[in-house]
Amino acid sequence: MSKKNKKQNLKKTLVEKILDQHKIPYSQLQFNVTQHGDVKQIDTTILAEDEHLVYKTLVCEGNQNSPIIAVVPVTEHLSMKKLATISNNKKCELLPLKKLLSTTGYVHGANTPIGIYEKFHYPIFLDNSMKNEPLVAVSSGEVGRSVKLNPTDLATLTNATFCDLLDK
Repeated sequence: MSKKNKKQNLKKTLVEKILDQHKIPYSQLQFNVTQHGDVKQIDTTILAEDEHLVYKTLVCEGNQNSPIIAVVPVTEHLSMKKLATISNNKKCELLPLKKLLSTTGYVHGANTPIGIYEKFHYPIFLDNSMKNEPLVAVSSGEVGRSVKLNPTDLATLTNATFCDLLDK
């Protein structure tokens, strides 16, 4: 590999190493990060019409089962009612930010269904919108870093359930 190509490759995250171990094809993505108060967010607007292919990982608490992981497009909102029903809870809410790192091992903006499942085996729910896409992007465990992979591979690796999670 030439020196030029080496500079273009990003150092692999733990999630990318997990994907390599399972022989799941993926590509690396890197986004600009903006700071809003205490929270860092990725800027996906460079993707224009493909922004809906980037998925956010939301960590929630249910009154019966916790934690619960929901993965929805960054352009959409999670329906807590739907998540509660699907996860056998009467109600769900987002996990408070102060509990996020100790619960998942990741900071806000870096939560990844792959890393969370690998370490904790929490239940993962993927929105149906990704089923018909050949490739989707999810966080690779660092703010501003994502991996693009096949949603079926993601579901298999994380033992996830496809369901309707969007607030419409």
